[in-house]
Amino acid sequence: MTMNTAEVRDPHDDGRPRMRAVVGSHRIEEEMFGRVFDGKVVSRIWEFVRPYKRRVALAVAAVLTFTATQLSIPLIVRYAIDHGMAPGGVDGGVLAGIIAVFAVVIAINYAASWVQEAVTGRMAENVLFDIRRKMFSHLQKVSLSFMDKTEVGRLMSRLQGDVNSMQEFLETSVLSVGDIMLLVGIVAVMLWLDWQLGLLVLTVLPILLVVRVLWIKRARAAFLAAHEANSVTNGALAEAIHGVRAVQGMDRAGLNQKLYGELVDRNYRAHLRASRMAQIMVPIVDTLTGIAMALVIVVGGSMVVSTRIDVGVMVAFLFYIQRFFDPIRSLTMQYSVMQRAMASGHRLTEVLDVAVDVEDKPGAVPLTPEDDAGVEFQDVTFGYNPEHPILKNVSFKVKSGETVALVGPTGSGKSSAMALVHRFYDVQQGAVLVGGRDVRDVTQESLGRHIAMVLQEPYLFTGTVMENIRYSTHWASDDAVREAAEAVGAHDFIERLPQGYDTVLDERGGNLSLGQRQLLSFARALVADARILVLDEATANIDSYTEMLIQKALQRLLEGRTGLVIAHRLATIRNADRIIVLQQGEKIEEGSHDALMRKDGLYAKLYSLNYASFDDIPAELTGT
Repeated sequence: MTMNTAEVRDPHDDGRPRMRAVVGSHRIEEEMFGRVFDGKVVSRIWEFVRPYKRRVALAVAAVLTFTATQLSIPLIVRYAIDHGMAPGGVDGGVLAGIIAVFAVVIAINYAASWVQEAVTGRMAENVLFDIRRKMFSHLQKVSLSFMDKTEVGRLMSRLQGDVNSMQEFLETSVLSVGDIMLLVGIVAVMLWLDWQLGLLVLTVLPILLVVRVLWIKRARAAFLAAHEANSVTNGALAEAIHGVRAVQGMDRAGLNQKLYGELVDRNYRAHLRASRMAQIMVPIVDTLTGIAMALVIVVGGSMVVSTRIDVGVMVAFLFYIQRFFDPIRSLTMQYSVMQRAMASGHRLTEVLDVAVDVEDKPGAVPLTPEDDAGVEFQDVTFGYNPEHPILKNVSFKVKSGETVALVGPTGSGKSSAMALVHRFYDVQQGAVLVGGRDVRDVTQESLGRHIAMVLQEPYLFTGTVMENIRYSTHWASDDAVREAAEAVGAHDFIERLPQGYDTVLDERGGNLSLGQRQLLSFARALVADARILVLDEATANIDSYTEMLIQKALQRLLEGRTGLVIAHRLATIRNADRIIVLQQGEKIEEGSHDALMRKDGLYAKLYSLNYASFDDIPAELTGT
């Protein structure tokens, strides 16, 4: 049974920390079990299965053939006993014919089994690949408003754990058809051979039904408890690993080890109970099988003695009883598989059905390199929650080739404004224009080519330095990449890396300093050769020497381009052509540094206080 261990966010969580045994709490909102059968989920999954319906038909035909051979084997044995081993002696000719038939049936049985396993497995893998590819493609296009509210761990759980549950369901669903047909066939054949003896065998079914009803509720509770215990334990383990610096810094290792041991013990006991519940049906079914066989031997033996039935019939009954409870046991286990699959399928379709809020409208036109590189905000009102706008009727214009800095306290809406330029979100009121066109009227692909962004936390991917620099322009030549790196001052440190431009970076560029990662992001923006450059606090969290290097890189990067610069450090924005001051989502001042100082408004007041950053300014001075 696959356990989902990813951390998810409780939608009702108010954000306050709650301590759990080791380093945090993990509330699991994902249901492990769903309804036994959900028509909507099945219909959505069928959309992915439909291209392989011929393989499904072939697999079902193979399963039915396999079932037919399983039903025929006891009948062949019965015929051999009753006709090939008569009281008068062994009939060699009959036995030879039966052996030939038996060999053919066994060969067909093997071929059908091989086909069903091969075709079903291949079909399931293809369907899962299509689901994963569809989900990945969709998640690359969904609006950032959805990603802002969704934990990455939750999405990874759906891409991995839930898709694996669907694989288990697809592989067993075809086999379930064979189990059902085998069960029906065994009952039909037993009643056909001797209806009285057949009904006697079926008297054990009510006992099995009662046991199963009592079992399923307790088994579900045990499985859910094990699932929760596993999630909490793995969540605590993940947080302890991610927070190892804090753990060692606060000397929590010993206490955490003790508390984690308690979680592991609780997890062990929960899984032990679940394992026992999963296995309890096996001895019960085996016991019922033994009871049924005993009834056949006693009652059937007396029938043989009284010549009511032949010996071959009783032997066939014993074969069928041995097989009778196998499909029941299998269907019992597939019941839980189907429940998990319905819950997983529901979660998968939830992701696939997430609306793409920001997409090209019909008739959207592409921006071209010849288009103007100006940016304009026209009475823009925007908020991630429309009832609580972050930007309120903001208007300003950035001319092509001009560098404008946006400053203001944390929460004033600077980063939100920059996100609107790239159309990561749509405005609630007003319009954002790029190149004289409303960003909602141009294609997103061309908008992405027109705008390059450098963020405070540059995101580097696992791969070589060369691959990271040309991540957005994969067609760029090696020479173009090197020229861009030289222009921003990154070439020298790249050459000192073990394999130079072919050095493989760790996850998120962990083997580079923050300043080096930022220089690579500048080189990435330069090689993209975009007309508009957005710098979102690109010089934050770095030392003075690295900032000096980055300032030189910025001068090269902004040459001939429209620049939108967000900066907290007041010293970094003096050279901007204009400065726009935002406060509580409203534009309160605009002008060059000297003009704003002469105006003696909020900017001049804050600058005169000699604070290094707007983040350092007390809230009472900014009015926030």
